[in-house]
Amino acid sequence: MQLSKFGSKFYRPTGINQLMADLGDAFVKGHPDLCMLGGGNPAFIPEAQELFAREMQKLVSSKDFAQAIGTYDGPHGNQRFREVLADYLNDQYGWGLSANNIALTNGSQNSFFYLFNALAGAMPDGSSKKILFPLAPEYIGYADAGITEQMFSANLPTIQELDDKMFKYRIDFDSLHIGDDVAAICLSRPTNPTGNVVTNSELAKLNELALKHNIPLIVDNAYGQPFPNVIYEDVSPFWNENTILCMSLSKLGLPGARTGIVVANEDIIALFGRISSIVTLAPHSMGAALMTSMIEDREIKNLCENVLKPFYQEKIEFAKACFYKHFADLPVKFHKPEGAFFMWLWVEGMPITSKELYQRLKTRHVLVIPGEDFFIEIDSSWRHRQECLRLNYAQPADKIERGFALIAEEIRRSFGG
Repeated sequence: MQLSKFGSKFYRPTGINQLMADLGDAFVKGHPDLCMLGGGNPAFIPEAQELFAREMQKLVSSKDFAQAIGTYDGPHGNQRFREVLADYLNDQYGWGLSANNIALTNGSQNSFFYLFNALAGAMPDGSSKKILFPLAPEYIGYADAGITEQMFSANLPTIQELDDKMFKYRIDFDSLHIGDDVAAICLSRPTNPTGNVVTNSELAKLNELALKHNIPLIVDNAYGQPFPNVIYEDVSPFWNENTILCMSLSKLGLPGARTGIVVANEDIIALFGRISSIVTLAPHSMGAALMTSMIEDREIKNLCENVLKPFYQEKIEFAKACFYKHFADLPVKFHKPEGAFFMWLWVEGMPITSKELYQRLKTRHVLVIPGEDFFIEIDSSWRHRQECLRLNYAQPADKIERGFALIAEEIRRSFGG
């Protein structure tokens, strides 16, 4: 089979491809001892599942159901949902949005594929531009989303050592360079994979830099406010006409709905509609149809503040207890958990790479995500990038406990213990 450059690029193995293939294979095989600490799947939370089931039943019995499954929405997504969401965001934050500031996509991965390739890569004047990640590590799903090669650049973080075997990555503004080849600044907040939350002042500095260089600031808000609000720091959501805020329904507990949300100025939203009409005709309808009334009657706020956030806060406290129990004698630290539902481990001086550790753990039915692929465009000679693991603590307590014990055992073994 002879492939084009496009086909060849997307056919080759990638970090995100391996992640999703492992997840799919694990769920199909369903090994009874599997500790699923990899992937970004949210937890199955009974109260949330019951609420979604009730909303689905209401939708099925309503006059809107036939339209939801039997007609195409417009290329920007369901009009009613976009109006209701704009009203909700205005009520919460006073942003002055209309439906024309919101587009829907088939999930956040879809959103970033459109954004990155619309803004960066080969330019009409023959030059080439890049997306800049100001803080590494960053989301593994960004790494291979460019149609052209070498479409990303990233900045090394500073590492702040904290008490209790914790540390925190911070943006190194002194080394952050924005050249003429930068098309946009992009970061996730909370950060996937580390759970880091860029502070209000750091985000304000990035906004100033974006405005100064006349480039957009893209904020991946998949875990942030107002939904799912899995964020534990006292920070404020941010948007202006130069900001592209990307959200999703996945981390609410609806990854199968494949509904991404983009909040941006009207020109960017018009662009999304035109790309969407060519690539997919229209976004999925069911996620928007299911959630419209929950947003309109503010049930979503109760879900996020009183169900989801307390659930994940309890989960991280349990994960921390397991960490201190099993890793106390090892040279392992974890990133301060400020949001999302990941624990990011740093095994300082580990004799093997995190990819080797990942393979060893797979044989013991423990799935994690090795750290290397999150350090997008970071020099491979920096050993730190091979000493990290991402763990998903949204899983049942017994799986977390057993998984942490086996991870510690394999790390200890790698050191010869």
